[in-house]
Amino acid sequence: MSVTFERDDHGVAVLTFAEPPVNLYSVEMHDAFDRALDDVEADLPRALLVRAEGKIVSGGVDVSQFHARTSKADTKALYDRMLELPERIAALDVPTFFAAHALTLTWAFEVALACDILLAAEKAKFGLVERVIGLTPTMGGTQRLASRAGVARAKELVFTGELYDAATLERWNVVNRVLPDDGFDDAVTVIVHQVAIGPTIAFGAAKQILRHLESGGLRESLDHTTAIASELFDTDDLQRGMESFLADGPGKATFNGR
Repeated sequence: MSVTFERDDHGVAVLTFAEPPVNLYSVEMHDAFDRALDDVEADLPRALLVRAEGKIVSGGVDVSQFHARTSKADTKALYDRMLELPERIAALDVPTFFAAHALTLTWAFEVALACDILLAAEKAKFGLVERVIGLTPTMGGTQRLASRAGVARAKELVFTGELYDAATLERWNVVNRVLPDDGFDDAVTVIVHQVAIGPTIAFGAAKQILRHLESGGLRESLDHTTAIASELFDTDDLQRGMESFLADGPGKATFNGR
């Protein structure tokens, strides 16, 4: 199977994709992602990590699947299908991470941008290179780049089709954190676990508030903030967290994600 799913002892779901030699997107790989995400949604983890096996994260898409389309309608159906993958990940109400250990092109970059936190190795490079076949990104990468780095930077990446290193994209707020190549996987695990032991439902509430900000601006997000936050009242984490704070001071509470 091109996508494997496992849970670790910290409640983190890890989705690993591998389609040698260069992890090209295909509908078949997408189907495997869907099956793995079904497992994630059936029992939400404390956090989700998406990663790749191989020398590179992805060399792009299987262009033959695009070329096989016979009409605009057939093409749109494929693009609609492709967009479902990052949208499904973005909709999860748990913290999501993408680990980019090397070259990350097109669909994989767009999925990475749909995750909450993008962690990159020093040697990683990124690109939206659809211009080489006369196409524009179809999985929301252009918009999510604009959300992170601004419209002008999004246009630059799409128009030039150039590769950008992790350090540059960290400066532009696209990559959250650049980590050393040596020990990259271990460093990623430490960061993900630090988040996974936190108040998971509260993190989901933060994501809901930010979705309102992205869709309707500050006013809309403020209009929904108190209702979303007050729903946390019944969570075990909030009640235990307040009791721990009052009894033992800050930073002593442990959370179970409920």
